[in-house]
This record gives sequence, C-alpha cells and structure tokens, in this order.
Amino acid sequence: MSYKCTICTKRPLHGNSVSHSNAATKRVFKPNLKRVRFMFHGKKVHKYVCTSCIKHGLLLSNK
Repeated sequence: MSYKCTICTKRPLHGNSVSHSNAATKRVFKPNLKRVRFMFHGKKVHKYVCTSCIKHGLLLSNK
C-alpha cells in the first residue's frame, strides 16, 4: 500500500523528532488513511482515503 490519499494526494512528510536534549533524529509523518468503499461511476470500489477527505465529504464528488 502506498501511503497516498487517492482524492487529495496527501503523502508522507519528512522531518525531525527533537528530544529533550534537543538532539534531532529523522522521522516520517504519515497521513491518516482509511480503506473506504464508495460508488464510483456506478461501481463499488475500495480506495485509501485520508480522514480529512472523509470528514469534509469529498467522496461524494466522484473524483
């Protein structure tokens, strides 16, 4: 599974974890994806969609 929303193309971001001693180590911020079933051109399909797209109702626009 690629960590990418099929609607808004939200992808993983890279950054640093900063400890109490201010030492930085690399980390990855992954989007919160859920496997959702919805109607697309009259067919039931399963896609990975981020929770912000689900919350804002972007599944109804049939992108």
